[in-house]
Amino acid sequence: MKSYVKFETPKDVAAKALEAVTMANDTGKVRKGTNEATKAIEGGVATLVVIAEDVEPEEIVMHLPTLCAEKGVPYCYVATKKELGSAAGIPVPTAAVAIEKQGSATEIVRSIAEKLKQPVKAEGKSEAKKEHKEEKKHEAPKADKPAEAKKEAKPRAKKEKKE
Repeated sequence: MKSYVKFETPKDVAAKALEAVTMANDTGKVRKGTNEATKAIEGGVATLVVIAEDVEPEEIVMHLPTLCAEKGVPYCYVATKKELGSAAGIPVPTAAVAIEKQGSATEIVRSIAEKLKQPVKAEGKSEAKKEHKEEKKHEAPKADKPAEAKKEAKPRAKKEKKE
């Protein structure tokens, strides 16, 4: 087992995850590849992340389980990159896939998260991000630069024009 694989995904859950990826690819939105999956997780739009177990070098996907745990995104593993790429509808293997909009795979994603005892986040932006934006709206505006603040504090003496 690879060092980034935090738990063994039961075979039935892995099969459901591949099915969910296929359904979401057809009726929702799927982000394919490690970079896209990372952006979806960080952006708060990923609802399920599926990671292949045969990724070499491991560093390519090593950050994903930790990032998913921090952001509260359910994740699981499948055996190979080839079957993950195929489920995502691409002709090449892929190390990771993030389901952004579940489409008709909503129930499958929910059941996967329940079996793995991981919380399922609603589609779209996370509540924490929304709350953070609301808090920022109520904060007093800050000066962009300290120099500008000093300029505002000390009015300049106007030069008198000579006639």
